[in-house]
Amino acid sequence: MFKTFVDAFRVKEIRQRLLYTFICLVVVRLGCLIVAPGVNQAYVESYFSQAVNMGFFDALTGGSLSQMSIFALNISPYITSSIIMELLTIAIPKLEEIAKDGEEGRKVITKYTRYVTVALAVLESAALAIGFGNRGLLTGGATFTNVVVMVVSMTAGTAFLVWLGEQITDKGEGNGISMILLFNIVSSLPVSLTNLYKQFVGGAKNVALGIIAAIIILAIILAMIIFVVILQGAERKIPVQYAKKVQGRRLIGGQNSNIPMKVNTAGVIPVIFASSLFSFPIVIASFAGVSAASGEGATFGQKILKVLSTNAWFNFSSWGDFKYTIGCVLYIVMIIFFAYFYTSVTFNPLEIANNMKKQGGFIPGIRPGKPTVDYLTKVLNNVIFIGAIALTIVAIVPFIFSGAFGADVSIGGTSLIIVVGVVLETLKQIESQMLVRHYKGFLND
Repeated sequence: MFKTFVDAFRVKEIRQRLLYTFICLVVVRLGCLIVAPGVNQAYVESYFSQAVNMGFFDALTGGSLSQMSIFALNISPYITSSIIMELLTIAIPKLEEIAKDGEEGRKVITKYTRYVTVALAVLESAALAIGFGNRGLLTGGATFTNVVVMVVSMTAGTAFLVWLGEQITDKGEGNGISMILLFNIVSSLPVSLTNLYKQFVGGAKNVALGIIAAIIILAIILAMIIFVVILQGAERKIPVQYAKKVQGRRLIGGQNSNIPMKVNTAGVIPVIFASSLFSFPIVIASFAGVSAASGEGATFGQKILKVLSTNAWFNFSSWGDFKYTIGCVLYIVMIIFFAYFYTSVTFNPLEIANNMKKQGGFIPGIRPGKPTVDYLTKVLNNVIFIGAIALTIVAIVPFIFSGAFGADVSIGGTSLIIVVGVVLETLKQIESQMLVRHYKGFLND
């Protein structure tokens, strides 16, 4: 990977694109430090010091949410709108036709995605301003003027980041939105590592225990990275053979190909869906001033919130605390469910089988038509299950160490999957650009 970047910097065009990307990302970080107008910083610091289940979302925004900056929503509305539009494209035939209309169709879908992004940004910023404004978030309370100013500033911040992401895609390296998300997550890494060092290494009883703790932490991090890299690259290739046919005076076809099925077919979408559903009741309850609690004096609603709180899982100190880990079982079930659901929406075995049949392709040993559809469905279900289990392991491991050892880490397995995926895709893009340049130079000679 390091050699790829060194070689890339030797190419003027790629070097300029990398520098452009870097400058844009610096602008993103500067914007994350500009507090939104009218925000009471003291209240924000007090709230987030006690907030639960907010570390993952704060990491996705690069810490701008806990700062309540103009980029507090960051690109989260765009990610949500992209998922919504992708699902609607499958559910609504008209949108499906537009999506299949080549480059023009893609531009139309992108335009609709922007509209939905702005709408979501307005709703989310208004919910923050109204829900927390009278409780101290806004200086002077949730007056009409204060709410409008906060909504406009945060919505404009999200719109600017979406525009900046598109500029990175066109003039920089990699997918702009993914690069901003990557940079946000990586920016939280020093704080997480510092917290781990202070808690387990610096706070150890003696030097030997500190060294052992450091080795264990590094080994776990390295193992997680290797596991995620393998998970992201693993795929099941289904061989496809195309029959020979006569076209004019030529005999074409007969080549062998394959259908690649990624093991992690749904990416991080299942974890994001599950995490969002678990966090939503907690956020809504916080608007009403209700927090998770346990014990005899806790209400039924507070105990439910405790079950949904990831900070309450895997606490082995007593059965009274450990029983709330039942929420993790529900979390795992939801990840597996969304993995099957999202893949079934985006991957259609019937459509693939029909396309193969039209092109004269077939899977060796499997008859075209319904047998091919059944075979693809069976293989897909097996692959989804393996990927969902692997994804669950990556998502659960940080919760185990947080509950059992009190490890304060804002970056979990989901963030790691995003980082690894974006880095690998960006490296592939750079390598392909270098390869094209090499071929051009060879032809020019």
